[in-house]
Formats: sequence, structure tokens, C-alpha cells
Amino acid sequence: MAIAGSWTMNAVEEALRICLRREHLRRTVRIALVVGVVLTLINQADVIIRGDATAVTWIKAAGNFVVPFIVSNLGLLAGRRAEREADAPDRPTAPT
Repeated sequence: MAIAGSWTMNAVEEALRICLRREHLRRTVRIALVVGVVLTLINQADVIIRGDATAVTWIKAAGNFVVPFIVSNLGLLAGRRAEREADAPDRPTAPT
């Protein structure tokens, strides 16, 4: 990944390669499904059970799955970055 949080095409491509690996997708999709179901039950179950669900309700329910998927992938990428930085030789620090 790029240094100092800069977004380059290589960094984005590498992030996608990492996130789209089968073993990572298995984990992040599973997390999104479990968390999404729980959040949907907490936040929209009453409306859905009553039969009053609108398009907005279903969009909110979809967000309950998308957000944990994104967060789990960001956690995966942060962990990879931390591993890489731990394995890298010490960089000199700027004088204070």
C-alpha cells in the first residue's frame, strides 16, 4: 500500500486484491450477514413484521449489511498495513 495514507491506483488495486481474496470474502461476508441480520431485527423488524415496510425500509435494511462489510474490510486492510509496518525496518523519525 502507499505510504502516509495517499491514494494511488496501485494502492486501490492492492486493497481490492486483498479484500477480494476468497478466504477474506468468506470472513467479511459472514460478518456482514450476522451483523446485518441482528441490526435489521433491532431496527426494522417491527415494521417488516407489520407489513408496513417501504422502499426506504429496505434501503435501510440493506445498509445494515453494507456497513459491516465495509468496516470489516477496512479492519482487514488496517491489520495488513500494521503487519507490513511491523516487518519493515525502522524508519528514522523526524527531529522534534
